[in-house]
Amino acid sequence: MTYLRLLLASALIALCAGCASPAQISGMSVSVEQAKTSTYDSQLRNNIRLSEVNGGDKTNPLWTSEIDSPDFGAALKQSLANANLLGDESATYALSANLLRVDQPIFGLDFEVTSEVEYTLIETATNKVVLREMIRTPFTAGLGDSVIGIKRLRLANEGSARVNIISMLKRLSDLKIEAKQISLKN
Repeated sequence: MTYLRLLLASALIALCAGCASPAQISGMSVSVEQAKTSTYDSQLRNNIRLSEVNGGDKTNPLWTSEIDSPDFGAALKQSLANANLLGDESATYALSANLLRVDQPIFGLDFEVTSEVEYTLIETATNKVVLREMIRTPFTAGLGDSVIGIKRLRLANEGSARVNIISMLKRLSDLKIEAKQISLKN
């Protein structure tokens, strides 16, 4: 009888906890409204292609939510499109991203996740590095976001990635590109 109770209790806990799911593209993407809060140099508008995205980890449903590179790349591409920066394959500039690390807690009430991404913007005709930036951004999801811990961790992952992409878009808005001269706006 005690084994039956233990088995039922374990099944109930597993049912309530659920399985870990990966960070969702929609949760990591910067919305049109957020993306349009910045202005970008005319040379960048519709003139950046996403060349490659590396790093990240696949989610193990029995462990924790993670951010993988294909989903992060899709969110970055959608965010560039929402900011009217995404161009086609013949774009003048190529952006690459390397998801270096995602620091996340294993348990807790508030989950603070910090993502670190290295971005490189290259002028494709000359292979000149226009911008190389390492951006590290934290995001916290608390009980108010979800009472289910696994979902709270996924939301923190998505938020950290989204805030990281917002920071990258801000750096792109600071770029002032004139004829063969690149600088940051003051």
